[in-house]
Amino acid sequence: MKALWFTVVMGCLPLLLHAQGAPFSIYSSTIPNSKPSSLQEKTITLENGGIRVSDVVQPTLQVFRPAQGKANGTAVIICPGGGYVRLSMDNEGSDVAKRLTEMGITAFVLKYRLPNDQLQPDKTTAPLQDAQQAIRLVRQRAADYGLNPARIGLMGFSAGGHLASTAGTHFAQPVGTTTDATSVRPDFLVLLYPVISFTGSLAHAGSRRSLLGPAPTPDQLRLYSNEQHVTPQTPPTFLVHAQDDQTVPVLNSVRFYEACVRHSVPAEMHLYPKGGHGFGLNNKTTKDSWPERLQNWLDANGWLAP
Repeated sequence: MKALWFTVVMGCLPLLLHAQGAPFSIYSSTIPNSKPSSLQEKTITLENGGIRVSDVVQPTLQVFRPAQGKANGTAVIICPGGGYVRLSMDNEGSDVAKRLTEMGITAFVLKYRLPNDQLQPDKTTAPLQDAQQAIRLVRQRAADYGLNPARIGLMGFSAGGHLASTAGTHFAQPVGTTTDATSVRPDFLVLLYPVISFTGSLAHAGSRRSLLGPAPTPDQLRLYSNEQHVTPQTPPTFLVHAQDDQTVPVLNSVRFYEACVRHSVPAEMHLYPKGGHGFGLNNKTTKDSWPERLQNWLDANGWLAP
């Protein structure tokens, strides 16, 4: 019996190791828009086991793959939130990635650079530059991961939702200088209690200050208020928000949804009366499951078909 158990465990081990890869750099050599600094990346483990990362120097992706034989060729790159100050790497990152693999999706958690004048010459573009590079890299390596390069989505939570919606509305102008013609347009967006606008009462002041500084210009505010940049080419979008969110007003999602409707962009939005902010996979105030709603939406759009 012991020999049989050992055989079974060893037979499963390659599959287990294959399911979650080690983080890898999204840049092959020099990190663009960076400068020397004594700052070092910080990782904090909270009492509840939550993982928070700040002062990101080396942006990475970590892949989470479905069980063998379950992959459907769709990928989702996840942008955790944290107000552009820190990244919530578990409840808005790895936990979500593992749930997506249950749908047959190959998930990638993006540890992107947070805006910091000590680390970047232009802190306003660093997060978007990393998100675009992540899309570019996953699309280029689609064959290696068994992916359809036309089925690469981008998901973001809170400030990560601002990053994802920026990538979904600013893809025609890639950040930085590159001769690479690979498209950085996501094929669909999934936005969870996202920061969308930097103007008026909708703005999340902390995210805006972190990205643009204490005195942004009117042009900067317009540029990063993503409801103003939706076009017919904006990717199909799935939104989730709670009406009682006291951190990022629910009207951020509503305004983005309205802009999608005006421009005939397919969009689906789920609003909950309660749930607050930062609930991750599980809004404990309702028996409804937004991941199940998302799965239905992805399936209806053909992204879960093999």
